Amino acid sequence: MKIFSGNSNIELATSICSSIGVPLGKCTVSAFPNGETYVKIDENVRGEDVYIVQSTCPPTNHHLMELFIMMDAVRRASAARITPVLPYYGYARQDRKDQPRVPISAKLVANLLVAAGANRILTMDLHAQQIQGFFDIPVDHLYAAPVIYEYLHSKRIENLVVVSPDVGGIKMAYAYAQQLDAELAIVAKRRKSPTETEATAVIGDIAGKNVLLVDDLTETAGTLTSAAALLKARGANSVIACVSHALLSDLGIKRMRNSCIDELITTDTIRRSAIEGVNITTLSVAGLLGEAIKRIHGNSSVTSLFEFKGGRTS
Repeated sequence: MKIFSGNSNIELATSICSSIGVPLGKCTVSAFPNGETYVKIDENVRGEDVYIVQSTCPPTNHHLMELFIMMDAVRRASAARITPVLPYYGYARQDRKDQPRVPISAKLVANLLVAAGANRILTMDLHAQQIQGFFDIPVDHLYAAPVIYEYLHSKRIENLVVVSPDVGGIKMAYAYAQQLDAELAIVAKRRKSPTETEATAVIGDIAGKNVLLVDDLTETAGTLTSAAALLKARGANSVIACVSHALLSDLGIKRMRNSCIDELITTDTIRRSAIEGVNITTLSVAGLLGEAIKRIHGNSSVTSLFEFKGGRTS
């Protein structure tokens, strides 16, 4: 088994390798003066089971191209099996035609991954679970929830209610509420533009409660911050937000700094530096991904990685 990493999140790849006692594969991933990506695999991969760790986070197109070229390099070097490990799957929000004459980019990315040589996919917390059906190869879809549950249990938050910031996240919020023995509430929202949303109503009792807002990702933080403001106005004591992927653009950072969210809990699927003025707790999913890689390599079940007592994480 060989594990390599692109430049999107080398720290996570190193942690994954450390968690299962496998050295990170040696490769050169750089750029020519004209901006084209240069890749050279610096060790033998003939007949090996190869895993390439690459989050397709911003700059998304650059990281995707790195991944495709690395896959082509190991395929031409006669690797027996190639598994892209995508802690964050870019373009996942473009999973359907919601307007005339628009693409389904998530499907296009799936096609490109297979064309580049992928034999199976390992990913985490897809924005839309139906993306698994865009592939005709095996997809192992993990969830960061077990890692986040452990942290939330350690906080021992009393009088807790789990809130979905939109209707689409009810299933995830229900799983958190079930695991944490908490009540469930929903925020109804209206999207005003691609970067701006307005929370309009709360379904459920949140007055005098400590609120946990759960979502799969945030970039401009419009959904989270507008929901948090409404929840505070309706009498919530505190608001903690929890997302698997925190991309946080400049607009998102500005909104988080000015929001009433007390803590943002996220994972290291996306590399980021410390953000001044925002209380972010970053939990590592390296152990989870490492165990999944070890089980896939050994042809063992990965089901137990997203199950908990009494149900599943989704």
